Amino acid sequence: MKTIKVNISNAFGAISEGTVSGMLPEASEALSKVENGTGAGNDFLGWVKLPLETTPDLVDDIMATARRLRSECEYVVCVGIGGSYLGAKAVIEALSDSFAAYREDGSTKVVFAGQNIGEDYMHELLQLLDGKKFGIVVISKSGTTTEPAIAFRLLKEKLEKQAGKKKAAELTVAITDAKRGALRQLATEEGYKTFVIADNVGGRFSVLTPVGLLPIAVAGFDIRALLHGAAEMEEATKAATLENQSLLYAATRNALYRAGKKTEILANFNPKLHYFGEWWKQLYGESEGKDGKGIFPAAVDLTTDLHSMGQWIQEGERTIFETVISVETSEHELRVPSDADNLNYIAGKRIDEVNKMAELGTRIAHVDGGVPNIQITIPALHEQWLGQLIYFFEKACGISGYLLGVNPFNQPGVEAYKRNMFALLEKPGYENETAAIRAKM
Repeated sequence: MKTIKVNISNAFGAISEGTVSGMLPEASEALSKVENGTGAGNDFLGWVKLPLETTPDLVDDIMATARRLRSECEYVVCVGIGGSYLGAKAVIEALSDSFAAYREDGSTKVVFAGQNIGEDYMHELLQLLDGKKFGIVVISKSGTTTEPAIAFRLLKEKLEKQAGKKKAAELTVAITDAKRGALRQLATEEGYKTFVIADNVGGRFSVLTPVGLLPIAVAGFDIRALLHGAAEMEEATKAATLENQSLLYAATRNALYRAGKKTEILANFNPKLHYFGEWWKQLYGESEGKDGKGIFPAAVDLTTDLHSMGQWIQEGERTIFETVISVETSEHELRVPSDADNLNYIAGKRIDEVNKMAELGTRIAHVDGGVPNIQITIPALHEQWLGQLIYFFEKACGISGYLLGVNPFNQPGVEAYKRNMFALLEKPGYENETAAIRAKM
C-alpha cells in the first residue's frame, strides 16, 4: 500500500534521533489513549474509527443528495464556521481547477458563508445569487452560532423569496444534532433533508463526516476515494512504533517543542494547498493551545511567501521549526519555453521540476539557517491521498496533545470572545456581563 511518508532527518540539528526514539514509550501511551479512549476528552473520539465504520448506505445517501443539488442548482452555499467549513474548503480547493470560479462550464459552484461577519461579503454574495438557482447546506450543531446563524437567516429569506417556501425547503439541507438545538427544530418544522453531526465528533475533526463529505460531493469529487484513503491511514497508524507516521510526527514535533521550538510553520509548494494549511491551523491551534501550552501553528505558501516571510524564516528568532508538505507529481505538464534572455538555463524543463528545485533549495537553506525541518510527502493531489493526509494529521494531533499534557478535544478559550460579544450586543441573560464590560470601556 502506497502511503504518505514522514522524513525527520533534517530535524536532527536541534534534536537527536535518540531523543525521538526515546519518546516512544510516552508516545505509545498517548496513542493508546487515542485508540482506546482512556484519556481526557475521550467522549470526542468518534473520528478515530470513522473511516472504517462509515456505512455504504450513508455514503450513498450523501452522494444522492449531492446529485440532486447539482442537478437543480447553479450555486450551493455551504453555511458554517471553523470545522464546519475549513475541512470541506481545504479539500475542494486542493482538487479544483484553480480558475473554476471564472469558467462558464455549467457546473455547480460551491461557495461559503457564515465563516465571518462581513457585511460587504454577505451583500456581495446575495447579489451574486440574485435570480440564480441556488441551494443551501447549513452546518451547525446548535443552530445558534452567531456567524452562520446570521448568514443562514439572510440566505433562507432570499431563497424563499426567489423559489417559494416549499421549493426552498427542498433545496435546503441541514447538518446538525440528531435531536437537540434550534437548527434541528427548524429542520423538522420546515421538512429539510438532514444529516447528523455525531455527539462524539468535534467540529475540527468532522471533515470525514457529512459535514465535509456533502460539500465535497456537491463540488463533484469522489468521497468514496477520500474515505478509502483515510481508512488506509487508520490501519497504518495503529502500531505503537516509529513506523507509525502519525506517531513519528507527533513525537518529533513535541521533542522540538521541548527543545525550545515554539512555532511550527506548515509550508507547501503547491498553491492548491493554501486552505489545507488553514484547516491544519485550526486543528492544531484549537487542540493544543491551552493551559499556557502549545506549539503556535502558522502556515505559508511557497514560493510565494519566500518573497514576504522568507527573510524572517531564514534569519529571524530561532524558535521555529518547519513542516513541508511535498507533492510528488502534478496533474499537468508544462515546460518553460526558450527565449532570448538569461533564463535559457531552464528552457525545456518542466515547471514542476523548477518548483521542486526551489523546494529543495529552500529546505536546505532553512536547515542551514537553523530551522529544523520535517518533510511530509504525498503522492499527488487526489482524493485518496488527501484522505490519508487528513487522517494522518488528525491522529497525530490526538497523540501530540496527550504528549503535551492537555485535553486535545476541548476548546474552553473559544467562548471568551462570545461572552463579551453577547454582553456588548445586550443579549438577554447577559445583563450582569453587559454592565461589567461597559464599566471597562
